[in-house]
Amino acid sequence: MIEVIEMLSEHSEAVLRIYAEGLATGQATFNTAVPSWQEWDMGHLSHSRLVAVQDGNVQGWAALSPVSSRYCYRGVAEFSIYVGRANRGKGVGSLLMQHLIEESEVNGIWTLYSSTFPENAASVSLQKKCGFRMIGYREKISCLNGQWRDTVLLERRSSKVGID
Repeated sequence: MIEVIEMLSEHSEAVLRIYAEGLATGQATFNTAVPSWQEWDMGHLSHSRLVAVQDGNVQGWAALSPVSSRYCYRGVAEFSIYVGRANRGKGVGSLLMQHLIEESEVNGIWTLYSSTFPENAASVSLQKKCGFRMIGYREKISCLNGQWRDTVLLERRSSKVGID
């Protein structure tokens, strides 16, 4: 049985390994190198960090990054979900997304956002299944391995969290 729990520093090696597997697909991010744990940690919010674990092994992870340091955007976060190569297509991403939505709302996040390669059909499908809507398209927004890439923008508004 897969359990979703709070990510701890002891999960760092597995989190970065799974991130490297995502990088290897060429469909997960514009980044081309795995960061140090300190860099990863600084780039993500301190809350809503989750790992999916089965028999003590991390199967995937989810976390949030701020979209802006401005106070007015305090409830808007970009999410990341990465599933280990051996566990893709088994519902781990859906489980992580469900828990991430709940955790984000508990922590005052009213909008979850993503910038996703349109070729990453699994991610786009998961987001739509979980209530995300397409809000935009960026053509040739950045170059990855010498190739200009597009992204689609998706967001999910919480029905539980409002602006105070």
